[in-house]
Amino acid sequence: MDHMADLKKFAKKPINEAAAAGMMKAYALVMSKPDTRYVACTDPAELDRVRENFLKKKLGLKSTDLDTSIKAICEHMKADKTKSRLTFYYVLAEHYGKLDMFVKK
Repeated sequence: MDHMADLKKFAKKPINEAAAAGMMKAYALVMSKPDTRYVACTDPAELDRVRENFLKKKLGLKSTDLDTSIKAICEHMKADKTKSRLTFYYVLAEHYGKLDMFVKK
């Protein structure tokens, strides 16, 4: 899969290549497994994992309205039957202004 092409398709702003590279490195293991490489927007348990493990634990968000942003990304990416977890996470991090967390300093 060409992750950069997928990111360009769904990101709202020009791609932060350093952040994208950091995310690719951080999630390389997840992206290598067929059962974890995609986000299933129709699976409530999957969306709970995105909220709890990525938005709350990784990004440190505390908002109670995180499900709204997850649903908005699902809608934004609805044309793509296989929603890349990397792209999904990137778009969420972009939405919350947290891409710099993935840039190696």
